[in-house]
Amino acid sequence: MIKIAIDGTAASGKGTLAKKLASKYNFVHLDTGLLYRKVASDLIDQKKMNYGNLEVNSCEIAKKLDFQDLIKENLRSEEIASLASKIATIPELRKILDNKQKTFVNENINKFSGCVLDGRDIGTKILPNADFKFFIDASIEIRAKRRLLEKNISFLHENDEECMLQSLIEKMIVRDRLDNNRLISPLVPAEDAYVIDTSSMNAEQLFLEVSKIIEGKL
Repeated sequence: MIKIAIDGTAASGKGTLAKKLASKYNFVHLDTGLLYRKVASDLIDQKKMNYGNLEVNSCEIAKKLDFQDLIKENLRSEEIASLASKIATIPELRKILDNKQKTFVNENINKFSGCVLDGRDIGTKILPNADFKFFIDASIEIRAKRRLLEKNISFLHENDEECMLQSLIEKMIVRDRLDNNRLISPLVPAEDAYVIDTSSMNAEQLFLEVSKIIEGKL
């Protein structure tokens, strides 16, 4: 099985890239960030966000997580994303979900010729022996603008749009800080990863560049 690990910051383009690669090569794909979002979503739905028991509640939910649930639910809200970033710092939760991700790969070894996993510590922790490792990043202003475009809001006045953009930038700064400074598996490129800045690239340009790298070595 060919294994492709894609790490990177929020809204850098890694998720779109992973989907395009999986589609092109008919590889199985897992957005590992959805695991944390699913746990966060269940915490919110079950009103188990009490910080005194957050670790216990998160781990209990994670142990019962089903990959099929990631397909069924909308896990993209800002509230879910914010809580997901907080619980991602819990060592025991990361251990449980790391094992889930490895199980996902092992269960698909004989079903697909390759896999694509994208997230935060794929090349360093989940697939350290991946055939291809990529770390995708972009300036925080560009990432915030992309996130705003994803919301597809067309009725905002210019001042409102600027305020929302600034709010997104501030949230991303907090999220980046959490990801970069957590004690367990901080967000860093693997030593052998291709690091690509997408600030001046669109999704298709990124896809073509990464495809050339892969096909040049296969």
